[in-house]
Amino acid sequence: MTTLTKTFPALQGGMLALLAATLFGFSTPLVQRLGLGVGPFTTAALLYAGAALVGAFSRQPTEQEARLLPSDLPRLLAMALLGAAIGPVALAWGLQHTSGTGASLMLTLEALFTALLAWCLYGETVDRRVTTAMALLLTGGVALVLDQGQSGYNQFWGLMAVIGATAAWGLDNTLSRALAERDPGQVVLAKSGLGIATTLALAALTGELLPSTGSILGLLTVGASGYGLSLRFYLRAQRAFGAARTGSVFAFAPFIGAALAFLLGDRSGSWGMLLGGALMLGGVLVHLIESHHHAHDHVALVHEHAHTHDDGHHEHSHDPMPTGAHSHLHIHTPMRHSHAHVPDVHHAHPH
Repeated sequence: MTTLTKTFPALQGGMLALLAATLFGFSTPLVQRLGLGVGPFTTAALLYAGAALVGAFSRQPTEQEARLLPSDLPRLLAMALLGAAIGPVALAWGLQHTSGTGASLMLTLEALFTALLAWCLYGETVDRRVTTAMALLLTGGVALVLDQGQSGYNQFWGLMAVIGATAAWGLDNTLSRALAERDPGQVVLAKSGLGIATTLALAALTGELLPSTGSILGLLTVGASGYGLSLRFYLRAQRAFGAARTGSVFAFAPFIGAALAFLLGDRSGSWGMLLGGALMLGGVLVHLIESHHHAHDHVALVHEHAHTHDDGHHEHSHDPMPTGAHSHLHIHTPMRHSHAHVPDVHHAHPH
């Protein structure tokens, strides 16, 4: 670990979350363009087919990353239903009934759902700094919704569908927190495969037509970057940063998507969009400079995940000592110390 990440442990997770947000943010206006005339179930299947390719080629050896377990299957099924079926289908339908800018900006609500669910289900700490960041994001989201919500009745239902997608992805993000210590490549591949099977079956049942070759290749490419690579970075961010904070930083994705939509010719934005984007950026920056520091206790813990021996939490020995990150079942003995930290897997203590 570098001195900077030791002082500001949120920085590493924050940058990974920003990278995930950038890739996903770019995908929204591109899906709107490439998905013209393509059914929503087919669109979702193609997006996650691209993501599955990333998962297949990014899996790591057993000695470097922890494997998925049979007990993870129910959680993976729920994640696939919410994040790889309901979420992208609702977004694809919404994008066909509203502007790319409006849909991109509405995605900020995903961060709110994620943070609230992480607080409720995992008890992740929501201190004054996190509350301030969330307030900035919420205020920015309200400004954007008010600005875009005056575009007419036809766009209303499109925006409602996008809100449904954010709710599904918020719950998906929260469920994925428990798999953040597994090999991200395996998680992406398993979730994508289950999502593809579901959406292809629904596309066949509803009689959706096969799109053109150009649309297929385009949606596969967007799925690989905006859904496959983005999810991989998102899982790594959750590992280092916690679910609530990752979701909040990921809220920068809507602004990225809106900016790209504007560059692609969508001129539905206004001063409300700029105000909302500025508030969202402020919320992201508040998270990036977070430095939570106090004396805390670690209880005995036995688990498996990728780790190094320079983080002050993995003091077990090897013969010989491996260099770099590696994965195996290991034991944490009870200890008490003080350092800057975030609510990752080793710092889930109450406050």
